[in-house]
Amino acid sequence: MSKLKTIETTKIELEKVINFLQQELNRLHASRITPSLIEDLKVSLAGQNMTLKQLASITSSGSNQLIVQPWSDEYLQPIEQAIHQSEMDLSPKVEQNLIRITMPNLSQERRDNLAILVDDKANQAKETIRHWWHEGWEEIRQAFDQTQISEDDKFKLKDELQKMISEYTKKIDQMKKDKQAEIKS
Repeated sequence: MSKLKTIETTKIELEKVINFLQQELNRLHASRITPSLIEDLKVSLAGQNMTLKQLASITSSGSNQLIVQPWSDEYLQPIEQAIHQSEMDLSPKVEQNLIRITMPNLSQERRDNLAILVDDKANQAKETIRHWWHEGWEEIRQAFDQTQISEDDKFKLKDELQKMISEYTKKIDQMKKDKQAEIKS
């Protein structure tokens, strides 16, 4: 095991956590509705699950409306059904060969609920980061136990791992703070 393999592997996994959290936060409607809110929504079509962006174009129309234009009329009903069944509490309206989704203005109660949801998602990301810290530390200890690295290297790698974990935790905190500020504005 190379000394940096554990650190590099952990960093790759931490980047995945940050990217996933960013995608999750982008789906939360705050002041503007954007295609990212629904583009990865799973649509069941002919026994397959596909993302909405694979089946239709999604465009914003103003600050509170999305237009979903399926690439085939046969996609219209499954897309509408998927939107209805999503946890986002959206009310799509079918108009000829497109679906219009209008998002009402956020009430204070909804803003508070979204802020709590942002906090939950950030905490889940932090839990995942802690998992990767434990994985990395375990690999470092095993390498030391198998005399692949010295005791000095063990503690240097532990410090490097901890520094990286702290850096990513700060990123999560900043993402959470920014999203909650956006929701409350």
